[in-house]
Amino acid sequence: MNIKSLLLGSAATLVAVTGARAADAVVVAEPEAVEYVRVCDAYGKGFFYIPGTETCLKVSGYVRFDAQGGDKVYSGGKIGTWKLKSRATIRFDARSDTELGTLRSYAETRFNYADGSDSTSLPQAYIELGGFRVGVSDEIFGTWTSGAGNVINDDVINYQSGTSNQISYTLTGGNGFSAIIAAEQGSTQDANYIANYDYRIKDYTPHVLAGAKFAQAWGGISGVIGYDAKIEEWAGKLRLDLTVTDAVSLFILGGYQSNWDSNVRLAQRNWFGNWEGDWAIWGGLSAKVSDKATVNAQLAYESEGTYAGALNVAYELVPGFTITPELNYTKFDGARKAKSLANNGSDDAFGGFLRFQRNF
Repeated sequence: MNIKSLLLGSAATLVAVTGARAADAVVVAEPEAVEYVRVCDAYGKGFFYIPGTETCLKVSGYVRFDAQGGDKVYSGGKIGTWKLKSRATIRFDARSDTELGTLRSYAETRFNYADGSDSTSLPQAYIELGGFRVGVSDEIFGTWTSGAGNVINDDVINYQSGTSNQISYTLTGGNGFSAIIAAEQGSTQDANYIANYDYRIKDYTPHVLAGAKFAQAWGGISGVIGYDAKIEEWAGKLRLDLTVTDAVSLFILGGYQSNWDSNVRLAQRNWFGNWEGDWAIWGGLSAKVSDKATVNAQLAYESEGTYAGALNVAYELVPGFTITPELNYTKFDGARKAKSLANNGSDDAFGGFLRFQRNF
């Protein structure tokens, strides 16, 4: 075989192999069109349509870091050094229109890391259709008249009980009037300095409550009354809000509970009335003093003689990121005085708080 024959044979072989590979090549399919996320403006900012559905979804939450020092203003105990806590909260809010009204499902998860240990909780998980709601949420006696002030430690004198499985119906009028009726299971929790008290109903009769409110540009008035089916006692609250200017708002909140008795308080605590004594009162203000800073203050008193005060400045360093230093002072009396004296030999407590929070 001469050189010419060898070259021709090699070329023929190369062409054959190349043709075979070309025949076996993978054909890549054209990409399918993608349905881009559409903004849903029917329920406010932040909602978007879940692709392929008519359901609107909003994902939000915050990341928070708290540093606390001084005395424990809830019980008068000594913190000793900084108490540190980090939290991440994620909220899911899904809504769609139906022939029976808006169908909504809402869930909030919390992930906490405090002083070397972590925990998780599900404080909110409920379904709404029209005005009906079923699921777990904050106890309505506390939320219907709103929280107390815009301070961090707003419940040193407690106005609420916590979270509970519940069923409720809310009627919303077009003139600023709304009303609610509800039934709750209760829960187990630490309330003020009372540890692990069981507020849950003991038979088929739930805790029941009803409330009404009227909101206008000048502010509003709201009230709620609840019946504790376990100890068969009542509690009620009434709140007045005033919008003084666009930058300044005030509130005053009063609570009363039936047949409070310090001698049986540890054994029989009202699910609704978590303050010490027959009655308690809270008052405060919020004043926006600049584009970035808002001053918040609150004073509270319960009829057993305890005073509590808080003052903070919420400063929005950049949009979505707020730094809040707060000072708290509590003067104890009654059963709470005995607790404070046992903890640190004093009948008062002074503490400080520093919060960093990024909302999204």
